[in-house]
Amino acid sequence: MDHVSRTLRAADMSRYASAFASRATAKARLPLDFSVASLRIVDRVVDGLRQGAADPVTAVPILHELGAYLGEVIVRHASARWVDFDDATAELFRQPVGVRMPDGRAWNPLGKVVNRFELGPEESAHTFFLLLPGRVRRSPLSRRAADGRHPVAA
Repeated sequence: MDHVSRTLRAADMSRYASAFASRATAKARLPLDFSVASLRIVDRVVDGLRQGAADPVTAVPILHELGAYLGEVIVRHASARWVDFDDATAELFRQPVGVRMPDGRAWNPLGKVVNRFELGPEESAHTFFLLLPGRVRRSPLSRRAADGRHPVAA
């Protein structure tokens, strides 16, 4: 999967992930609620694509959506932010966007999902989040619900 899609931009990733989660929840009844636990669902969906012998080229759009979802969970739960990679980093990560942690490290959630597809279960999105260096936990009161409302007001 050497294709790097330049249509993905950091400024659009939160909306992209939210739209995917809404569609997946409505159509496939996947409980994608942007919780850390929901990353297990991401792993299972990717495993299903692998077992279904999906063609890597045709799987790229869904893998990008799942990677965007993983990245948005990181943004919401680890104080990260979406960033556009420069050309050299995009070539290295094989993706145009990623997340930057408060400590300055950049991570590649889209690539992590692609790795799960290509390499298998040892590339877990859920474990990736749990072991992610540089996480800063947010208090529940500082998080926003997926619709932008404060959780207390929701």
